[in-house]
This record gives sequence, C-alpha cells and structure tokens, in this order.
Amino acid sequence: MSVADPTLEFETALHDEGARFVIGCDEVGRGAIAGPVAVGLCVIDRLVGVHPAGLRDSKMLSEKRREELAPLAAGWARFSAVGLATAEEVDSVGIMVSLGLAGKRALLQLHELGASITESILLLDGSFDWLTPVLATPLRVRTRVKADRDCASVAAASVVAKVHRDRLMIAADADYPGYGWVANKGYGSAEHYAAIDSLGPSALHRMTWLHERPSPVEVV
Repeated sequence: MSVADPTLEFETALHDEGARFVIGCDEVGRGAIAGPVAVGLCVIDRLVGVHPAGLRDSKMLSEKRREELAPLAAGWARFSAVGLATAEEVDSVGIMVSLGLAGKRALLQLHELGASITESILLLDGSFDWLTPVLATPLRVRTRVKADRDCASVAAASVVAKVHRDRLMIAADADYPGYGWVANKGYGSAEHYAAIDSLGPSALHRMTWLHERPSPVEVV
C-alpha cells in the first residue's frame, strides 16, 4: 500500500493557533550502537511554498534519494540545523536526555542564524516530548505520532538530519576502519557485531548499549 505524500495541513493548523513559525523536528541515530544521535530542525512559515517533490520520511527513501533531497529540503525551509549528542553522552545521561541536548544545540544554531524561536511552535515526531526537560526557558512544543510521515516540515528535518549523520559516520570509518560504518552507519547489523567481537569496541561505540546487545537490525 502506497503512503500519501506529507502535507502542510497540520503545520497550517499550528499557524492558525498563533505560531508565526513551525519548526519541524526529528531525530536520527537513536537506535544506533555507535556514533552520535542527531536532531534535525526545519523552520517554515505560511509563505514557505510547496515542499520538494518526492520528500518523505528519511526511512522511506534510498540513500541516493536522501542525498538528492537533503539540500532541497534545507533550501526549502526558512532555516535548518542539525544538533548532535555524542556516544559518550548517550552512555552518561541516557538516550532521552541526549536527544534533548542535541535538540537544544540545534535550537542554538537556529537562534544564531536569526530564527525567532519564541514565535515558533516546535513539532516533534512521536508521542513523547524529550526536548522540554533540557530547556531553561520553556517553548511551545507539540508532539504528533507519524509526523515524519505526514508533516512536510518534519519529513524535511528527518532527511536533513539523516544525511548529516550518515556523512559523519562515513567519515569516521576512515578513523576507525573495520566496523563497516560506510554501510551500516553505526547501526547494529550482524556484520557490525562480528567486527566488534573481532576488533573490540571503538571510542565511538555506545558502551552501555553493547552490554545489552539488541538483535541485529536491517540498515536503511
């Protein structure tokens, strides 16, 4: 069954509630066993126009198509940013706090670019607000299940964040060869686990996650 294109229907409703801007927000790398977790943000307003053709949640796109769409999605948004939290931070404070830290860092980037955060509503994919607990000043945050599939601003954020993080992991493969990060991007594929058994973990592995060793995943 085909999935409908994302729209700006929900974002328009948020504008009608008084938000001058909507900031689509999505995380990438949450389930990886190596590398950072990334949070992408894309800012839109009522005049943003039609989103790039073929835009989808990053998990529904091939790597080649994501690479093509990422600059188009970033250019379509008024502002975009990607924040990171390290594997060491994931081990130290847990994944939820790390998501918040990455989101806070992305918000700081938007502020430095000139985006008006206080006039915005942040639209998070999912049902849990992991951002508010790390903010010194509360912002307007709305969660929505499947927002990465249905909301164009969040789909754009997912693509921008996914390509940014993937490129980091491909570059890191040169410094820590043997784990197959060019292909698995730090996710726990069978080959990745076999490499850890052979080489031991690297400085970029999430040590607390290796102890649990979840089942291997299929990498998209």
